[in-house]
Amino acid sequence: MIIDVHTHLNNYHEERVISIDACLDNLQAEMAANEIDYAMVLSSDKITEHRPPTRDVVRATRDLNNIFVVAGVSVVHYKERDLRELGDFLSEGVVRGLKLYPGYEPFYPYDARCQVIYDLAVEHNVPVMIHTGDTYSPKAKVRYAHPLNVDDVAVDNPELKIVMCHIGNPWIRDCMEVVYKNKNVSADVSGLVLGEFQDKFELFMLQQVREMILFAGEPRYLLYGTDWPICSMKSYLKFMRALDLSDKAREMIMWRNAANLFRLDAASEAAAAA
Repeated sequence: MIIDVHTHLNNYHEERVISIDACLDNLQAEMAANEIDYAMVLSSDKITEHRPPTRDVVRATRDLNNIFVVAGVSVVHYKERDLRELGDFLSEGVVRGLKLYPGYEPFYPYDARCQVIYDLAVEHNVPVMIHTGDTYSPKAKVRYAHPLNVDDVAVDNPELKIVMCHIGNPWIRDCMEVVYKNKNVSADVSGLVLGEFQDKFELFMLQQVREMILFAGEPRYLLYGTDWPICSMKSYLKFMRALDLSDKAREMIMWRNAANLFRLDAASEAAAAA
C-alpha cells in the first residue's frame, strides 16, 4: 500500500496552458505506472490559469475513490464566502485537509488571521498542511516558512492536527524538534528535489532523513509524499527504498500514518483485505 500525501494538479510548465483534466490524466497515469494506491491533491493559495481553484479540483476528482483533495487557503486574501465554501466541502467529505503557504504569502503560521482556519480544521477533524522550508519560487520569503514557527501553532492548538510539508528542508533538525516535542505534528518528505534525485544529493538527503527518524523516534509522525509533478514519483520511491527501513517503519511512512491522519478508511480496509 502506498499513499502519496502531496501531489498537485497545477501546471508548472507555464509557457503553455494545460487543462485540469489533462493534469488529472497525467497524475492517474503516473500513479498507475508507480503502483501508487491513493493520492492527496493539494490546491494552491492563488487562482490562475495554471492553478485551478479548489472547487474545480473537487469537481475533477469527485467520482474517483483513490484521489482526495486538500484545499489551499490564501491567508492574505480569504473572504467569508471562501470559508463557507470550504465548510461545505469539509462537511461533505470531498475535502480532507487544508493547506497554508507561508513564504509564498507573507505571514507566519501563528498569525491571528490563521486561527479561523485552524478552528475550521478542528471542527471537521482534518489536518492542516503548512509549507515549511525552501520555496519553488525565488520571489517567496523563506523566513515565514521556518519550521520553528509551527511550534507556536501546535502549542496553542493542541487539538489541531498539523503536517509540516517538506520536513522543513533545509532546516530539518528544527523540524525534528517540532515533531518530537508536539504529538499533534507530523511531517511529509515531499519536495526535497526538483525532478529526480542525483547520486550525491540523494546520499546527503538519505542521511538527513535517517537522522530525523533516529532523533524523533518511531516514525508515527512521518508521511510519504512527492510534490508531483515537480518531483518524480519513480525517483522518490527509489529514495524511500534506499532508506532501508524496517517493515514496520516502512508501512507507517508509506501509508498507515496517512490513512489514520486523513481518515482514509478505504485504504485501511484494502490493506487489511490484502
